[in-house]
Amino acid sequence: DERAEILAEASALKKLATDYMHPEVGVTATDGAAFGRNYFNRASAPETEDTDEAEERALVLAEAAALKKSAMDYMHPEVGVTSADGACFGRNYFNRPSAPETEEDEFADERAEILAEAAALKKLAT
Repeated sequence: DERAEILAEASALKKLATDYMHPEVGVTATDGAAFGRNYFNRASAPETEDTDEAEERALVLAEAAALKKSAMDYMHPEVGVTSADGACFGRNYFNRPSAPETEEDEFADERAEILAEAAALKKLAT
């Protein structure tokens, strides 16, 4: 009885030593609970992305679309520029037909000289 226990323990120790010294042999399992199915890493599992990878992918695709648009604008200038931004349609308050007329620089300078002379004459007369 005691001899059988000692031999069983020695056999188990020998098996453990063999498993430790020879990792290339591999593990053989016969327990039914050891055969679980991994639904995430199986070959037929759908590909998943991390949120960081998804954000990076979206950023790269947006940059590629912007570069493609810039390349198309450069290669086809005949298309022209189209814009629908409200800030692009501002009024020009200086060159519109209803704008009050402004003096040109020459006339403004001449007017200033005349006013200066008139002020000097007025001062001299008083």
